[in-house]
Amino acid sequence: MRPEALDWSVDNCTIARAMAILGEKWTLVVLRDIFAGIRRFDDMRERTGIPRQVLANRLAMLVDSGVLRRVPYREPGARPRHEYRLTEMGFDVYPMLAAIAEWGNRYLADPEGAPVAIVHRECGGEVRAVMRCAAGHEGLKPREVVTAPGRGAQRRDGAPSH
Repeated sequence: MRPEALDWSVDNCTIARAMAILGEKWTLVVLRDIFAGIRRFDDMRERTGIPRQVLANRLAMLVDSGVLRRVPYREPGARPRHEYRLTEMGFDVYPMLAAIAEWGNRYLADPEGAPVAIVHRECGGEVRAVMRCAAGHEGLKPREVVTAPGRGAQRRDGAPSH
């Protein structure tokens, strides 16, 4: 049986567009640290060991993409520098990062357990990624959902019409 997804173009795929911004390993590491409150270039270098030019390129790309914004600061007696702050677009990445962390904690953690927990600031409970539909059904399992053409879907050239 021919999968219906073959009838639809992926030229405007938002997953591919998102991965063009987020899909490189160091990009998610940078965002992990910014979500943890590490916003300055030298602090990121110290914590991650990312090569200087790679870090500069990732930060510039995230700023250019609208995920981060540069905010000037100046230590006494030092030259002006910038720290990196999340934009609204950047904050919206956090649920995805939490889901990746939850998956990694489940399947890739050391025997002693996960190195970091994402917790609710108010009560301290661990945060879980949950799939929910717009109608309010929560806790959906992967086998309970399917992909379907969205409002911006475009048929592929030569795709059979149904």
